[in-house]
This record gives sequence, C-alpha cells and structure tokens, in this order.
Amino acid sequence: MTDIVRLREHIRQSGYKLGHIAQVMGISANTLRLKLIEQSEFKVGEAERLATLLGLTPEEREACFWVRGEKGRF
Repeated sequence: MTDIVRLREHIRQSGYKLGHIAQVMGISANTLRLKLIEQSEFKVGEAERLATLLGLTPEEREACFWVRGEKGRF
C-alpha cells in the first residue's frame, strides 16, 4: 500500500511535472495519475524508479511505499 499524501508531497517538493516523472518511469502520464489516485498500484520496479528520481532516503521510501503493517524493503 502506498502513502499517497506523503508521496505527493515528495513529488511537489521535487519540482518535477507528472509528465516528466512518468516519462522517466517508462509509463504514461495517465498511468501515473491512476496510481496517484489509488486506482492502480505501483509495481516494485516503478516504486524503485520513482524513489530514486525523487532522491528519497531508504526510510522515506519505506514510509511512502510500505505503510504500517506491511513488510518489505527495496
């Protein structure tokens, strides 16, 4: 499960446009939007690419992509 509010804040702070993020991730802007409104889930590889692009620390990655109660690490 993804903490969308936290993730959106990291995206906002990055200054990147959603279209640019989607292009770097190798997905369409529409697909990214669906993920950000929780109509679709991030695959592990997508989460890794997005976290790297945003420059997230391991702790920030875990907080965004593994919400309380879920286990997993990159």
